[in-house]
Amino acid sequence: MTSAAEAGTESCAATPISGEPLAGFAVGITASRRADEFETLLQRRGATVMHAPAIRIIPLADDAELERVTEEIIADPPEITVATTGIGFRGWIEAAEGWGRAEALNEALAASRVLARGPKAKGAIRAADLREEWSPASESSAEVLEHLLAEGVDGTRIAVQLHGATTEWEPVPDFCEALRNAGAEVVPVPVYRWTAPDDSSPMDRMIEAVVLGDLDAISFTSAPAVVSLLMRADENGVLDALLHSLRTRVLAVCVGPVTAAPLEQSDVPTTQPTRARLGSLARHIAEELPRRAAPMNAGGHSLSVRSRCVVVDGVVRAVSPAGMAILKTLAAKPGRVVSRDDLLGALPGGGDDTHAVETAMTRLRSSLGAPKVIQTVVKRGYRLAIDPVDTLPDAPSDTGVAAEGVGAAAYQEGSKY
Repeated sequence: MTSAAEAGTESCAATPISGEPLAGFAVGITASRRADEFETLLQRRGATVMHAPAIRIIPLADDAELERVTEEIIADPPEITVATTGIGFRGWIEAAEGWGRAEALNEALAASRVLARGPKAKGAIRAADLREEWSPASESSAEVLEHLLAEGVDGTRIAVQLHGATTEWEPVPDFCEALRNAGAEVVPVPVYRWTAPDDSSPMDRMIEAVVLGDLDAISFTSAPAVVSLLMRADENGVLDALLHSLRTRVLAVCVGPVTAAPLEQSDVPTTQPTRARLGSLARHIAEELPRRAAPMNAGGHSLSVRSRCVVVDGVVRAVSPAGMAILKTLAAKPGRVVSRDDLLGALPGGGDDTHAVETAMTRLRSSLGAPKVIQTVVKRGYRLAIDPVDTLPDAPSDTGVAAEGVGAAAYQEGSKY
């Protein structure tokens, strides 16, 4: 099977970056809605994009559980209705239209005090000719909950439009449970329900790309997409490896705090734009990835190692999977010697002949167009030719290491650097 790295190599041609902040970066998209639009936003900034929908939305008109709950609300309107997402609330109204029950549902909700979690939910409420009573400035479910608990909900019947399916990773059940613990009668409205995609192979390839570090970042626009990816990794027996990679080398970018919650619950650091919008998410990725890939000065060249490509002196260079494996291993120990055996272990497929390392190294140097970036340390291995003045200020001047074209500048592996 072609690896994610092999699939992306051709797209990383040796071309100048020239104003494209994401040139040479590979970004994963898990969105099922507006994915084409988001992909275009990233590609315009120079990114290579891998798309694997993590969820399949169940058509609301075909959802028997939503229809049952809708009839229950029409028959016995709640005192308070909480709308959490614009797409969910709008879809609920549209589904009711398909069942011929939109007018009855609107009457029931009009008799209720309607609260909106954010501006999108507020817009959907007004599009249905309803009016919200209150909405928090923070767009936070936590603030909605705080507002309700402050006024008291004991004995109050409250309908809560859910974000999606409920699992151990999602925060919505805690919202409903907190209301129940405060004495409320909660009616969950299961709009925007999801299931795993019919074909999980694209998501399996995405998970593999994250585990192998073949992506610089992976983006999420909904909590269910996060949950689905985690569940699939667990099924495949690679959840621990996925989480380790997300904690150490692949940036997890989420559209907002609700989406980020399942990852942060698993101790995965996330980053988010200030506004929960698709355009803001694309701009945020274009700001964060270059900032986190600060170039090194190696052999008199500016070098930035990315997931599938290398940027040398502002030019994106295509490198083979074997070359990328070697370069990432060297970059993990900048300026320090890495043995041929260790580099052999990093090669795809491994092997027991260090000649494979020498062959891959020759091709790597050729691909970089800057052979002095990597130095050969005689009888020891290889190192990135990091400028010792900048990165190894306290290293000893005489280490006894004979290096090709370096002399005493090839510092021994095992120093504190």
